[in-house]
Amino acid sequence: MRIQNFTDTLSNRMRHMCCFCVAVITGLCFSAQVYAQETGKTGPSSLLLHAARVFDGNEMHSGLSVLVKDGRIARVGPRHSFRTGDASADIDLGDATLLPGFIELHAHLAFQKVPADIVLRHGVTTLRDVGGPVHPPYGGEGSLRVLTSGRIITAPHGYPIVTMGARDLAIPVASEAEAREAVRHLVGEGAVIIKIALEPGSEAGAPWSSHHDHAHHDAAHTASAVTHHHAHAASHDQSAWPMLPEPIVKAVVDEAHRHQRKVSAHVAEPSGVQVALNAGVDEWAHMPCNPIPEPLLKQARAQNVTIIGTLDTLSKCSGIAHNTMVWTELGGELLYGTEIAHPDIPWGIDAQELMYLMHLGKMKLLDALGAATAKAGRYLGIPMLGTIQPGAPADLIAIRGNPEQQLKRLEYPDLVISGGHIVVNHFSSLP
Repeated sequence: MRIQNFTDTLSNRMRHMCCFCVAVITGLCFSAQVYAQETGKTGPSSLLLHAARVFDGNEMHSGLSVLVKDGRIARVGPRHSFRTGDASADIDLGDATLLPGFIELHAHLAFQKVPADIVLRHGVTTLRDVGGPVHPPYGGEGSLRVLTSGRIITAPHGYPIVTMGARDLAIPVASEAEAREAVRHLVGEGAVIIKIALEPGSEAGAPWSSHHDHAHHDAAHTASAVTHHHAHAASHDQSAWPMLPEPIVKAVVDEAHRHQRKVSAHVAEPSGVQVALNAGVDEWAHMPCNPIPEPLLKQARAQNVTIIGTLDTLSKCSGIAHNTMVWTELGGELLYGTEIAHPDIPWGIDAQELMYLMHLGKMKLLDALGAATAKAGRYLGIPMLGTIQPGAPADLIAIRGNPEQQLKRLEYPDLVISGGHIVVNHFSSLP
C-alpha cells in the first residue's frame, strides 16, 4: 500500500511538473513572439536610452542615460560618457521620464483571470498574486514576472470561503497540525509568502463585506467612537464569520518562518489586527478598513509590520484616512499595492493609488514612486529589482513629459521593457 501511494504521489508530481514546464515554455514562446513583433528581433538587444528625466527608484535625475545589455542594466551615467557603438540601438526619448517598472504587491490575477499581458503593457512588470493558484516564480523576460502566495489559509467556513468558496482560493484549517501542513505544502509548491485571513466581516465600505452596501458611518466621527462600535459589534454579532484562533495563527507564522517565508494577513478591524499582532504576523495585506486604535498601530510599528496600501480599493471604508495618517506619523512602512482584479482598479498602474499615498500617506511623489519600485523590490528580497542601476533587471517604463505634472500618464506608458525585451513602443525612433 505504501509503495502504491508513493507511486501515485510521484506520478501526480511528475504530471504537475510536466504541466508547469509546458506553461513556462508556452509563456516564453509568447514573450518571444511579442518581442519579435515589436522589435523585429528574436531576443534581447543592447539599448542605449536617453531621457530628459530618469527616476532610479529613489531619486529623479536629469541628463542621465541608461545602457541595457543581456536583459540587465549595464551602465548608468551622463549622456556624454557614452560613445556611438556602445549599443546596437542608441535611442533618444526626448522630453520623457524613464522609470523602473512598477511592482504590484497585492493582486488576484489568476483567480480572476486577468490577462497578464495587459497588466504588463500598462506598466506593472512584477506582480505578487496573493490568493489563488500557487506556482514557482516565473516571467521577467518579455513577460510579467509573477510571484504567488497560493491559497489563503483560513478558518473552516471563514472568509473568503463564505463569500467565494474555497476552490483555488482558500485552505480551511482546524488545527495547528493542519496549519503547519498547509504552510509546508504551499512553500513546496513555490509560494513566496503565506497569506491568511482574519476577517469577521461586517466592515462598512469593504468590497468583501456582506454589508458593504449599507451606508457607512460619517467619517467625521472620532476614531475611538467608531472603533468601539465595530469592536463591540464584532464580538457580539452572531453572524460574524469564523476566524482562525490565535494558536493556529501562531503555528502558521512559526512554520512559515522556519521556511524563511513572511506571513501576510487580511485584516480589516481591531479583533483581527490584535490576533495578527499577538501571533507575530509580518504584513497586513490591506490598510484596515475600520479605524484601528492608535495603541495597536503603535504595537504594529514596534513589531516592524509592513502594510500594503490598497487605499484606492478601500477608499469607501470609514477608517482608511485615520489609519493611513496615523501609520505615516508613526513612521510605519507603507508599500504600493492596488488589488488588481478588483472591479474599480486599472489592470496596470493605478495613479489614484499614488495620489492616496501622497494625500493620506503624506508622501512626496518620489516617495510614492519608490513605494512601488525600489522599496517594493527590497521588500521582496530580489536584489536591485525596481531600480535603475548597474546589474538590475532591465524592467523599465517611460512616459512622455514629467509625472509631476501628468501623473495619469503612468497608466498608459509609452515604453515598456521587461528583462531587456521591448513590449510596448510608442516612440517612433525606437527600432
